[in-house]
Amino acid sequence: MTVAQQSLISPTANPELEKALRDRVDRRSAIAGGLGELEPLAVRLGLVQNSLTPRFRDPVLALFAADHGIVVDGVGAQWGRATKDQVQMALHAQLPVSVFARLQGLHLTVVDCGVADNLPPHARLLARKVAHGTRNARTAFAMSLEQAHAGVRVGMEIADNLPGNVLACAAMGQGSPECAALVLSRLADQPVRDFVVSGPTMRQDDLTHLLEVLHGAQARHRDAKDPMDLLAAFGGHELAVMVGAMLVAASKRSLIIVDGIAACAALKLASLICAPVTDYAVFCRSHVHRGLDEALALFHASALLELGMDSADGTGAALAWPMIRSAAALLTDLHEVAEARLSIRPEPGTYVPTLGS
Repeated sequence: MTVAQQSLISPTANPELEKALRDRVDRRSAIAGGLGELEPLAVRLGLVQNSLTPRFRDPVLALFAADHGIVVDGVGAQWGRATKDQVQMALHAQLPVSVFARLQGLHLTVVDCGVADNLPPHARLLARKVAHGTRNARTAFAMSLEQAHAGVRVGMEIADNLPGNVLACAAMGQGSPECAALVLSRLADQPVRDFVVSGPTMRQDDLTHLLEVLHGAQARHRDAKDPMDLLAAFGGHELAVMVGAMLVAASKRSLIIVDGIAACAALKLASLICAPVTDYAVFCRSHVHRGLDEALALFHASALLELGMDSADGTGAALAWPMIRSAAALLTDLHEVAEARLSIRPEPGTYVPTLGS
């Protein structure tokens, strides 16, 4: 991303507008009671769009799919399904995220960023393959620096061509959460274990093997610090593409809905390129994985909904979308009391008192 393009991402901070938004929300609360977390969310949405009346159009839920060479070491076999099979299930409404997206009016798009297999054409499949998967980050750079830059450019092009102003980002692919954990561990200077422990029921032998592989990858790339070097070292074509998409989405003042540890890793990388990108993000979760708690903590954020799910990334974004729309409606569709009185028409036969009656 060029310096000129970076400068297009404006911080959302606007004290005068924020006060006006809070006053607007408070007037609603004074009439009808408080609406809890919807109120600060409504203010956030107004700041994102720099408007007292934020409106969303043509929302897209993008699943960024890619394969990762690290799975050859026996890690990251999510639900035992190949990435190509996960993609096909998403495209043919065989995953809850597909059904929920349709019900909520989200345009589901699967982006082939680097699936190892060739995928048949589909109306909701965006073929933007950077390469046929990455190399094993434990034994080599997962991708070349040129591929990392190419992935970011792909994401920028995708976001630049979006017709609407909402982009929900989630990842799909074997090894994606593990590679994201490697990136976040290095950026946060925290043990990678923090980002991969799923919970108290995780088998100790599975964790031991996983950490052995990931520690090997960390040792091989101990000097990788720069965002693009990290992308190249630990990989994830989907991470690179999401980074570019998030940067351009923010430059267009679009709302970015972040779902999952891979999307968190992409946002963290994007924030090192241009810090205000995080102003445009809200967070969702599709599973209770403890590592995701650590990822969200890096942004001092919590998920919009906590439903105790263990589903594919993107499911939480689809379910949170009605909440986001409802928060915006507090500012756009709820009339002021004075306005409402003017629009009330009495039922036939109803006694309406007048002055002097």
